[in-house]
Amino acid sequence: MKYTGISAILALAASANAFVLPGAETKATSTQLNGLSPGVVSKTGGWEIEKISPRVRIEGQSRHTFSMQDASKEIVQVAMRSPNARPVNADVELWIGPDWTPVKVNCHSEDGSKHPLQTLVGTRNKNANVELLNTGNHAFPIDAACSYAISPLTEDRETIKEEEGIYIEGGAIKMSPIPSNVEQLQVLIETEGKMLNAMIELLNGPNNVKVEYEIFTNNGQLNSLFVVFETPEDGNAIRIRNLAPMEFPCKFYVKPTKFGSNDMAPQWN
Repeated sequence: MKYTGISAILALAASANAFVLPGAETKATSTQLNGLSPGVVSKTGGWEIEKISPRVRIEGQSRHTFSMQDASKEIVQVAMRSPNARPVNADVELWIGPDWTPVKVNCHSEDGSKHPLQTLVGTRNKNANVELLNTGNHAFPIDAACSYAISPLTEDRETIKEEEGIYIEGGAIKMSPIPSNVEQLQVLIETEGKMLNAMIELLNGPNNVKVEYEIFTNNGQLNSLFVVFETPEDGNAIRIRNLAPMEFPCKFYVKPTKFGSNDMAPQWN
C-alpha cells in the first residue's frame, strides 16, 4: 500500500507539471521566490505605472529588489500604489555594494490609489539595487514598478531649478499652499553636497497629512529628494521640515506640471 500511495502522489505531481508553460517555473523562481527583478528602461516619461516596468505585487511585511546594473544611466523611477485604495507604507533604499546604503526614503500615503507614491532615485552611475520594503501590515499589499527613467524625467531634476529655490535652515519648517487648479506637482529638495535629512508632507486641510516622504542621505546633491504629488482635491499645501541640525541647510523647489479646468494662474507664497 505504501508504494501504491507514493506512486499516486508522483503521478499527481507529474500531471500538475504538465500544465506549466515552458519557462514559467524559472520565471516564478527568479521574481517571486528570490524577490529580485532585473532593471529595465521605462516606456513613459510620465507616471503610468503599467508603462514603467512589469508590476510587482509586494505583500505587507515583505520586500522586492530591482537590480539596476547599467552604470551609464543614473536616474531610477519608482512608483507605488495601493490596488484597493488602502494606505501605503514603504521604504525605498538604494544599495551600492554589499553593505553601503547611501540613501533611504520612508514613504506614506493615506490612500495609495488617489495619492500614489512617485519618486526618482539617483544611482550615482554605479551598479546598484533598489529595494522596496512594504512596512504595512499583511492586509495592505502594494503594486510597485521601478525602472531607469527616460526623458523628460531625466531632465526634470534640473529644469525644476529654473525658478529660485527656497532656503531652509536645519530645524526649520516651511509651508506653501497649492493653487486649486494644480493637479500634479513636482518638488525637489537638495543640499550643496552635505547630509540631507528632511521630510515633505502633502496636506489637505489643517494638519491633515495625505502623503509623506522622509529622506536620509549622506549627500543631498548626489541623492536629492524628487517627488511628484497628485493633487486632485482643493485646499492642498506642502510642508517641508529640515530635520538636520542647523549646520545642514537645504533648498526646495516646486513646479506644477498638470492643471485642471480652473483658469486662475498659480500663485505661490
